[in-house]
Order: sequence, then C-alpha cells, then structure tokens
Amino acid sequence: MDSKPTEISSTKMFDGFNKRYKHFSPTLGCSMTFSIYFPPSPSSSPKFPVLYWLSGLSCTDENFIIKSGAQRVASTEGVALIAPDTSPRGLNVEGESDSWDFGVGAGFYLNAKQEKWKNWRMYDYVVKELPTLLSENFPQLDASRASISGHSMGGHGALTIYLKNLDKYKSVSAFAPIVNPVNCPWGQKAFTNYLGENKADWEEYDATLLVSKFKDVSSTILIDQGEDDKFLHNQLLPNNFAEACRKVTVPLLLRMQPGYDHSYYFIATFIDDHIRHHAQALNL
Repeated sequence: MDSKPTEISSTKMFDGFNKRYKHFSPTLGCSMTFSIYFPPSPSSSPKFPVLYWLSGLSCTDENFIIKSGAQRVASTEGVALIAPDTSPRGLNVEGESDSWDFGVGAGFYLNAKQEKWKNWRMYDYVVKELPTLLSENFPQLDASRASISGHSMGGHGALTIYLKNLDKYKSVSAFAPIVNPVNCPWGQKAFTNYLGENKADWEEYDATLLVSKFKDVSSTILIDQGEDDKFLHNQLLPNNFAEACRKVTVPLLLRMQPGYDHSYYFIATFIDDHIRHHAQALNL
C-alpha cells in the first residue's frame, strides 16, 4: 500500500486551508488520517514551522481542527497545525472498541509492549514517521522547526514526547493533561494493557517522573487547567507535575482557570495564548 499521503478534503479558513490526508502507516500497520492547517502563504513564501496537536481520549484528527478555533491566530502567526489521529484504526483486534478509554481512540502516545497490542505505536508514529512524511511530501513545511501541544491524553503525549526529545521540539503546552498516569485510573488501565506489569516501563511515559530525568528545559512549559474539570482530582493531578518541576527548577506556567471544564469550550477560550506561546519559540 502507498504510504504517500492522499488529500481527502480541503476547506478555506482565515485565508489558509484545512486539509485532511490519508496514508498507509508502516509503523502502525494500517491506514491513518491526519489534518493540516496551512496558513496563507506570503509572497516571499518561507517555510512554515509546525505545531503538532495531540488529541484526547475518543477523539480523531478532526476534533481540534473543527472545534478549537486555533486557525485564526495560526494564520496571522504563520504556523502550520498538524493534527494526527489518536490510535490505529481498522485492525479489528479483539476488545479494541470495548471501552472509550482504551484501544481505538486511546493510543496514549506510547509504544505498546504486549503482543496483542503490538500495532499501538503512536509514540513512534508521532515522533518518527509523521515528521519524515511531512518533510518528504510538503515542501512548504519546515518540520525541523516544530513544537507540540495537546489535550488530556494528548497533553500527556505532548509533555512526555517533548521531555524525551528536547532536541526535536522548540516548546510544549497542554490543556488539562494527564501528567501522572502511573497514579491515575486512566493511566493504570492503559499501561497495564499496553505495557504489562513492569512499572519501570510505565515510568517511561509519565511526565511527572520524566521531568527529573530530562530537566534541561529552556522554554517555559505552559499548562491550562480548568478548576471545574470533573477529572481534575482523580485523573489529571497537575499539582504532582508542578511539584516535580519545582524540585528540578524546570520553568512551568500552570494556569488554573476558574469555572472551566474539560471541554473544547475551555480549549477554544485559551488556544490563542498557546499558539502565540509556540509561535514565539518557533520564530526565535
């Protein structure tokens, strides 16, 4: 099957274009979709830096593109938005769709170690396959100038990927991220099934534990968290990450937002700040 991306839709927005693509992923062993927002090209046509957005549980590549409103500021700042899907699809692994917080739509941005879930390699897909695909097929993008962001499970993905690849990303931000998955039900369920019982394997995908190992962070980590988020105290645990950052003097701006929940209404409210945060880092 052809791994070269095929355009499946294109819609103009803020003088740029939302485009959606399909390709076969050798990493995941199935067909995948991803979305790109291309800002309007100035006449001098420089290459656009890229901001990867990793979505949360049960999402596809479309949720962020349709609901966030991020294109308005991405258009004026000249940043391309890259939104991959959240897991392999169509593999028909037994039990893959039994629950909304595991399997399809819930890849957790890790490389699974359990044989049954061997295709769940979203970490390699985001960190290795997708940047190469972009570099080879989209000459208007400068995939070497990249930042990363995400929501909930995707915020977990953004933080862990950033911390383990400080040479690849200029900055990171997150909305309501799962920052300490080894200590919350979502993380424990996913890690047990994907990684097995070895807790050392779990620690490789926990931002709160990783930050003390990969502490050479120069760009401030930006996190927005709604105070009325129903998952705040049992799943997200932002204070654990804040304390870990404080101990190793990693720069963190954790903004607790009164009255906001876990939804895209919350993301849409503060996304402009995040796009500008990354644009500043990408254009230095």
